[in-house]
Amino acid sequence: MTALLEVEGLTLRYGAVTAVDDVTLTVAEGSRHALIGPNGAGKSSLFSVLAGATRATAGTVRFGGDDITSSDEVARARAGLVRTYQHSSLFLRLSVLDNVRLAVERRSGRPLRPWPSPRADRRVTAAADDRLAQVGLADRRREPVSSLSHGERRQLEVALVLACEPRLVLFDEPTAGMSAAETTRFLELVEGLPRDITTVVVEHDLDVVFRLADRISVLAAGRLIADGSPEEVRADPAVNEAYLGVADGREALFTDSPEAGRP
Repeated sequence: MTALLEVEGLTLRYGAVTAVDDVTLTVAEGSRHALIGPNGAGKSSLFSVLAGATRATAGTVRFGGDDITSSDEVARARAGLVRTYQHSSLFLRLSVLDNVRLAVERRSGRPLRPWPSPRADRRVTAAADDRLAQVGLADRRREPVSSLSHGERRQLEVALVLACEPRLVLFDEPTAGMSAAETTRFLELVEGLPRDITTVVVEHDLDVVFRLADRISVLAAGRLIADGSPEEVRADPAVNEAYLGVADGREALFTDSPEAGRP
């Protein structure tokens, strides 16, 4: 498959601390890629570098064949690499529809105007309504965001991301704090995204990871220790050792038991 995101020799240091240590990986176009690892593995640091919020100490990042190593978060978003955040960043007093309208306006490159032309306003509203329908929030369009549940706010964030017409979406722990029912709805939403939208998810819930991902990269102490299919990662002794301190798969972390999938 064609590589969409390519990372080579990526390193991030904070003084004497190396948070990301010479990581090289590829995210294929159209894939559902997951990034996992125990606490302190460097996932958030790597994610921040990929999104453009943090400048790498060394290494390169290429997106769609272009070198974006020095590009900031805004430039990467304009190129089609968009992220979500662990904590919702929404306008709580505005309506659900108006939050998405703002994203549509920003993507179009037109300035935000208090009195847009009726024709332009109809186009923006129609585009926003399409995104809300896509994430299952069409019936909440006129309600303030403050009235939404935690899971519904996550759905709204996906609508905002889709309004940006992304090629790749970085999901930062998207199901954190969700109930089981909300998690199921969110998984169905992500699974239903068109395959021309590539996704990379950082997630602690391994049940979510193994349902969504067709490829998994595993970090430990800032280094990439495994990269492969879910089946390959399940069977990798280094991954089990990183999570539980158990080598050679003698007490595998990834089993089919009800308790499996949670570090």
